[in-house]
Amino acid sequence: MHRARTGAVVGAASLLALAVLPADPQRPAPAATPAVSRIRWGPCPGQPVPDGMRCGSLAVPLDHADPAKGTIDLALASIPAGGPRERRLGSLLLNFGGPGASGVEGLAADAKAFADLGKRYDLVSFDPRGVGHSAPVTCGGSMAPDPGAARGDAAAQLAALRAVADRCERASGRVLPYIGTVHVSRDMDLIRRALGEAKLNYLGFSYGTRLGAVYAAQYPYRVGRMVLDGVDTLVETLTEQALVSAEGQQQALENFLAWCTRRAEGCVYGTNARTAKERADSLVAYLDVHPLVDADGAAFTGQHAVTAIAAALYSRTSWPALADALSRVEHHDDPTGLLRLANPAEDLPADRETEPGGPDAEPVPVPADNAEAAMAAVNCADDPDRGSDKAAPTAVERRIAGLRDRFRQASRIFGPRQLGTVLACHGRPAGTDFLRKIDHPGAPRMLLIGTRGDPATPYRWTEETARRLGSAVVLDYKGDGHTAYTASECVRAYADAFLVDGALASGTRSCPGAE
Repeated sequence: MHRARTGAVVGAASLLALAVLPADPQRPAPAATPAVSRIRWGPCPGQPVPDGMRCGSLAVPLDHADPAKGTIDLALASIPAGGPRERRLGSLLLNFGGPGASGVEGLAADAKAFADLGKRYDLVSFDPRGVGHSAPVTCGGSMAPDPGAARGDAAAQLAALRAVADRCERASGRVLPYIGTVHVSRDMDLIRRALGEAKLNYLGFSYGTRLGAVYAAQYPYRVGRMVLDGVDTLVETLTEQALVSAEGQQQALENFLAWCTRRAEGCVYGTNARTAKERADSLVAYLDVHPLVDADGAAFTGQHAVTAIAAALYSRTSWPALADALSRVEHHDDPTGLLRLANPAEDLPADRETEPGGPDAEPVPVPADNAEAAMAAVNCADDPDRGSDKAAPTAVERRIAGLRDRFRQASRIFGPRQLGTVLACHGRPAGTDFLRKIDHPGAPRMLLIGTRGDPATPYRWTEETARRLGSAVVLDYKGDGHTAYTASECVRAYADAFLVDGALASGTRSCPGAE
């Protein structure tokens, strides 16, 4: 299942990460009420999909505030409810995370995880605008700055980041100014109307929780049964998110190491969790100075190891593989296991060159850098803070120097890597302040699920967002990994009971970890 990493990494990590300085926030223009198009359903050509799955497209305004600017097509997928027709509850819209993850591919890959819900609901997902087959954004193939800039001074590095932003703007065309969660939320309401639903029933994961919260703020009286799992922040800047992410990843690593040192099969780092942490830190530092060579002859550095470790911490089911991979590196100088964790073989549709929408749909290629480009575009559109192009490079450099110690204290392994994300939006227009102003919008009660050992969306974000929404019941999953619905039968039972029967007790509820 696709999951979001909350800090947008756009290549700045390879440079001197400099600073994020405030810019004037701007609110989104009010949306008009466009006519509703019909969803054009048909087969899903060129893709292995679950039985009964249909693909389609829906035309939505490029600019909801000015429909005269034309339309874009959203790619959708649906699996009709499998139970008796008289027991059908309508449509359940799912978002699997990102930003930048294809909902069409996510539904095709993960449909079995929602089989019980699929007995009562038509399961529906979509590629948000800018993602996958929905007017995909791109940065011309890569978001990496000019490699030579990393050896230059602060001014050269800032100029290189600005050049990346300019390249993304040129390559993405007319859709880029209309990317962001506020726009996607408006698309969701048109999807609701096109599906013929009076209210939106919704299950969102990770970034999908941000999208659900924004929908609840924009359309509080159209919210049906809503479950948000792995709850994102609405108020923290990208710099704050990066610091919290480093802290969350460090806590997840320590939870893993505590498990590893108690493992019956043994742990390469022995039986003491404190010294295990020190040895893991030392491995990363050593590999940065003395990289290994992988099977293709490429260097495998400590930062490659950090990427693999971070990926494995997203799910407790990956912990045994991570323990074995670390053992292979320590004992045999073999990075193969970590490479597999960093680049898992995805069980997703193989053909990314054909747009869903029926037998006569025109092929629409998905740029190779789309997921990364979309993540940056959405995260930046959702955040009003920017590094000012007018700020002196030396001042920006001093700013980042003041952050280094904080990030290193958060995590010796993950801190420097997360510090590299704080300039993710340098050179881009200021984003909306809509998210930060969400405050008790008046939506009906919903269920928010937070995981104590989540490396990407810390539990305190669940509590914080629940306070902002003012109508949320919190489910406290005392486990590990990013999101909980597929990891815990207890969590799934709470979520399904609410989505199917409307059962939602008041107050905070909890589910045990490591079931």
